Formats: sequence, structure tokens, C-alpha cells
Amino acid sequence: MRKFAVLTLVLVCGSAAALQEFGIEGMGVVSTPHREVRASVSPDGQRIVWGTSERAGSPGSYDLWQATKRDGRWADPKPLAIDTAAKEFDPFFSADGKWLYFFSDRAGGFGGDDLYRAEVLADGGFGTPENLGAGVNGKGNEWAPATTNDGKHLLFASDSFGGAGGHDLLMAHWDGKAFVDPKPVPGVNTAGDEFDATWIEDGKAIVYAYAKDIANDPVRLMLAQCDGKAYADPQPWALSFNGPQDNTYGPAVDLSKPSEMLVNGMAKAPKAGKQDIYRVRTPAVTGKDGCVG
Repeated sequence: MRKFAVLTLVLVCGSAAALQEFGIEGMGVVSTPHREVRASVSPDGQRIVWGTSERAGSPGSYDLWQATKRDGRWADPKPLAIDTAAKEFDPFFSADGKWLYFFSDRAGGFGGDDLYRAEVLADGGFGTPENLGAGVNGKGNEWAPATTNDGKHLLFASDSFGGAGGHDLLMAHWDGKAFVDPKPVPGVNTAGDEFDATWIEDGKAIVYAYAKDIANDPVRLMLAQCDGKAYADPQPWALSFNGPQDNTYGPAVDLSKPSEMLVNGMAKAPKAGKQDIYRVRTPAVTGKDGCVG
């Protein structure tokens, strides 16, 4: 399956002095025999939150877990107190460190999976989750929220608002009270499924997951640069475990170290379980401003 060998480095936290193409994140703490999906590191680098399914100690089948840094390593993994018997998934820390965004299908939403956020508390906990509202939540499913550094724009995936087909990538703006008026991310949406996106350098480039049909086909991470108006010529990101038959999801820039990102996938080695979190170099940005807003 692989065309070339890869030198890997096992990583336990957000600092890697000699990161090669990729390394596993938090072996046995973050990456385990279970399935881990989309991790986000807080801006101060002291905590990491990720989605996991069916891990012992979880209140539901899809939950958010957190670990904190101790002596340079991720430690004390535990489910978040905001988890429920419903789904909580796709975490994302805001750049100011004040909010944790995620999706949930808990009662009281507008459809299937809705977008939420919870205040990040100084004691390591989180405040009461708040639904992001009808401006970005429809009757279908909304996934993978991510914001610009100033918090004025929200990037997410949805099948609720029409579009090119399947899940599309949308962006909404903050009107002072809520995120509203979602519009298609220019240049990326197709008849397939686009989801799990993150902006690089506040939108000069974008990395996102694509599948012809998410229910039946492999998922690859795509990279595209902004040409000033749209994301031009999206291409598969050149990671060795992001091939045409692989399943790679959940890109997120490490806010404490923007030159590195976290993704989840299934590399041959190192490997902890079904799907692991890996640390990779953030791809080079050659794009321009103009694709966000």
C-alpha cells in the first residue's frame, strides 16, 4: 500500500524537536486501541481534547476526552463532564482559548447533529454547552466547527442547506449575537462529501476531508490554496497514509504550535488501535487572502 518508507517519531505531547513526516500522538493516552477522531490542542498547549468511540468510561458511544500536560507528556485522560449518552464529537478550541466547539445530537437541537460550544474554564473544566442556533444548524447534520483566529467566521460541514451534494463546506459570520448566513466555501464543494475542514493562516489555505460517498468510499484529506477568490485545484495532501484506499480525517492546526497539525488516520506504524491521532507538519501556504468572508 505504501510506495516509500517513512521515518516516524512517537510523540507524547505537542512538542517535537525533530518531527519527520508524522508521529503518533500520546501513545496509550490519546491514541489507544479504540478509535480516536479529531483532536484539538488548547492555545496554551496545556490540554488536548479529542473525539473517541466506545472507550471504557465514556457515558455514550461517541464522546469527548481530555488529557493535560504533565512533565511534557499527555496524562490523566478522562471524558469531559459535558458528555452525555448522546454524541459529542469534533472538538475545536477557539484561538483565544475561551471556547470549545463541537457537535452533538443531544436533545433540544434543530435536527440530527448540531453545532455547540462550551466556555473553557480555568479549573480545567467546561461551562454549560450552548447551541449555536438556527443560523448554522438545520434539519440535517452539522459537523467539524472551526473558527478564524478573530472568531468572526465559522467553518463547518453540513447537509442541511442545499448545495452541491452530500455534505458541503460552509462558512458563516458572527453578527454580534450568533453565527449566521452560511455560504459555500468557494472552490471545494462537489457532488460528493466534503467535511472535517480547517483553515491554515486564517484561510490562505484549507485542508479538508473528501469522499465520493462517505458511507461507502475511502476518505482522503485534500489541500487547496486560495487564489484570492476561491480555493483552486484541490489535491490530495501528500501524506503517506492518505492514499486512495486510506481513511484520513480530522485535520486541526495545533494552536500552540501552528507549524504542526493533528490528523487521524491508520498508518502502518506506529499504531495504537483502529484509528489514531497523528502529528504532522502543517503544509506550506502559498495562497492569498480573499476566500473567507
